[in-house]
Amino acid sequence: MEIAISAILTVVGLVMLCFGGNWLVSGGVAIAKKFRISNLVIGMTIVAYGTSTPELAASIQAAGEHSAIILGNIIGSNIANVGMVIGIAAIIVPLAVSKSVLRKEIPIMLGVSLLLILISIDGVISQYDGVILLAGLGLFAYYTFKDAMKQRAEHKENEEKVEQSKNNVYLKSAGLIGIGVVLLYVGAILTVDNAVILAKEFGLSEKIIGLTVIAIGTSLPELITSIVAIRKGHTDIGVGNIIGSNIYNILMIMGIGAVLGGVMVDADVYVDYAIMIIFSLSLLIALKTGIIGRPMGIALAIGYVAYLIVTFFK
Repeated sequence: MEIAISAILTVVGLVMLCFGGNWLVSGGVAIAKKFRISNLVIGMTIVAYGTSTPELAASIQAAGEHSAIILGNIIGSNIANVGMVIGIAAIIVPLAVSKSVLRKEIPIMLGVSLLLILISIDGVISQYDGVILLAGLGLFAYYTFKDAMKQRAEHKENEEKVEQSKNNVYLKSAGLIGIGVVLLYVGAILTVDNAVILAKEFGLSEKIIGLTVIAIGTSLPELITSIVAIRKGHTDIGVGNIIGSNIYNILMIMGIGAVLGGVMVDADVYVDYAIMIIFSLSLLIALKTGIIGRPMGIALAIGYVAYLIVTFFK
């Protein structure tokens, strides 16, 4: 009975994380659009940050005693974002990827992933390492802010009628953001606490739970947001969301998790690191055509399912 209750509460927590992340994104995007920021930059900043908040909330809740969940959640989420989210999205409709993303943002994502591996070599991601990651987050935020300001200057639009509706937009957006934060907080507590109970009951390690159940659950906002954006024709938001989320997962979430208490690194995690890099590198296949097509989407989805099966039974 206790297992059933914990399973139900875990699902409830994941649902709350999804809705919380979605509403936080909706509020943030509405405000961002008023400042005339491009869809790609919105996808890489407001949307990516918003859809990464479930991972952040879950990781803060797991900090300290359950730090293995943090590392598993981040690696698993980054793999799920490419394999599950981009894979499914590309199956629905081929994804057009801008040259800027291929030449700048994807290499940044790969560089950040390699940085995570580098600071893991001594077997622990220390509080000092966390400070380094957060410093990297500051640099990336500065880079995206400069890019946003440049695009805003290049695509300046008529601001008439904006002032008339601005207050209502801000009020509604602030409400969505507030509700989203509350749902994320409560959902994180339910998800982590009950996932730990399930892990112990089934003899699974907390890292495995983080790599699979929590990683998939906290990646659902990315999946939902990307599919909605793509169906509306905004593939730049969908792809930017994934790349931005993967960068934030490492720099922000691991950074905060490490600063709060350090994260131990087991030797077997390097296999998962390698898979994360391979999935990220696969996106560069679109370098020539600028499109992630259905065959690539199918390959990513199948690869992700295979990864899940191996992870559970290894």
